Amino acid sequence: MDKANLEHFRKKLEAMSAELLSEADKTLSDMTMQNDNYPDPTDRASAESDRSFELRIRDRERKLQVKIKEAIARIEDESYGVCESCGDDISVERLEARPVTTLCIDCKTKQEDFEKAHAG
Repeated sequence: MDKANLEHFRKKLEAMSAELLSEADKTLSDMTMQNDNYPDPTDRASAESDRSFELRIRDRERKLQVKIKEAIARIEDESYGVCESCGDDISVERLEARPVTTLCIDCKTKQEDFEKAHAG
């Protein structure tokens, strides 16, 4: 992968990271500013459900943040865009769709097929 593409993906990953951190900060400030005094148990249950959902989203984003850091590290060591399974190049289209990916589309398809076959 050429330097221009690597720089493009670095910027894209850094922007993703900044957006995730901004959302996490917003969630934290919203949760600390909330008044949890709900006289109606139904309202309280609804608020708890919303809070739980929000925290699950943030946990998924935290995991994505780790993948973003790993992808930036792969850019640094010049292994970004190379499939960790077969060693072939990952298509730019796939990287545009999922910049943190470590598998080419063929290897990812095989992985998903294997998981489906061995599920349950």
